[in-house]
Amino acid sequence: MLNPLKISEMLSQANQMQEEVQQKLAQTVVEGTSGGGAVTATMNGKKQLLKNSDRARSVIGLGGDKPDVEMLEDLVVAAVNEAGRKADEAIQSSVKGMLGGLKLPGMG
Repeated sequence: MLNPLKISEMLSQANQMQEEVQQKLAQTVVEGTSGGGAVTATMNGKKQLLKNSDRARSVIGLGGDKPDVEMLEDLVVAAVNEAGRKADEAIQSSVKGMLGGLKLPGMG
């Protein structure tokens, strides 16, 4: 049975763990790539895009008569989406760790 006197202590512990997770996510860095590594998106665990590097010049024909700008746009979107998926995985992992540390009744 849950002790009402412990609720304040549990909430304080949960707030502290949430702050730790937010700090960890800000420091977590993931990358998503597309076009065989032609485009790389770097994102943190808070899903903030940190860097987008483009090595796709030869793939899309930049410098030629008709560069394929749509292909570049698609490659950027794909790389950012992959980085977002990896950030989601990092978030899920951090949340699992946080909930495991709470020692709530009925939670593992």
